[in-house]
Amino acid sequence: MNVCTDQLLLTLADPGQILGLSRYSRDRMQSWGVEDARRYRMLSGAAEDILALKPDVVAASLFDKRATRELLKAKGLHLAEFGVPRSLDEVKDQIREMGEIVRHPERAAAEIEKLDAAIARARQAVAHKGYRVLPLSRRGWVSGSESLLSSLLTEAGLFNAAGELGVAFGGFASLESIVNLKPDFIVVSDAGDTAEDDGRAFLLHPALERFYPPSKRIVIPDRLTVCGGVMLADALDLLIAELERVER
Repeated sequence: MNVCTDQLLLTLADPGQILGLSRYSRDRMQSWGVEDARRYRMLSGAAEDILALKPDVVAASLFDKRATRELLKAKGLHLAEFGVPRSLDEVKDQIREMGEIVRHPERAAAEIEKLDAAIARARQAVAHKGYRVLPLSRRGWVSGSESLLSSLLTEAGLFNAAGELGVAFGGFASLESIVNLKPDFIVVSDAGDTAEDDGRAFLLHPALERFYPPSKRIVIPDRLTVCGGVMLADALDLLIAELERVER
């Protein structure tokens, strides 16, 4: 039912265990496993689609539509409901949980080892640099210290400067406060120089482009950080590559 549980299934389950994936599974902006997802039925998100397939287990998020989840339960289906992880430890717990659901705990253990190895590589690359970074997205949204992206940066040894703006989980910051904060780098999801709407235009404001040109922007696509899963190892490796680029 959810793009994040899609990606856990694609990594850990046998192909024959997957009856269908969420309607966002082929969205390149959100889904890390787009190419694999094309092999499977794409569901609408409505209860009728799921009921017709008669699955043993429905993997859902606690943020999926509650009425749909309650209807599926009322019809006797077993739902495995996943929350939104706020830390890499919670991510590992969810990988283990999905490994148990699909009866492949050994695959889950292997993916956690890959994630731990990526964390170790990132820590080694960032050690003693003490960079202050600010995760910034559309309309000036800042990811706070209680977000998964912040946990990723902290695990690598970077400091999320959002706390200096009084932001916890996340919130909007003014252009002036961002410029005055003077982080070493901003973390964005796109390196493009065009704005398809006003939200994206914020990141291309002349003041931000002056103080944060490409050499001051760490680019990590949303599809690598929007979910807690095995793709975070790729996100950490990309973080290392981006730091090497901006340090040149």
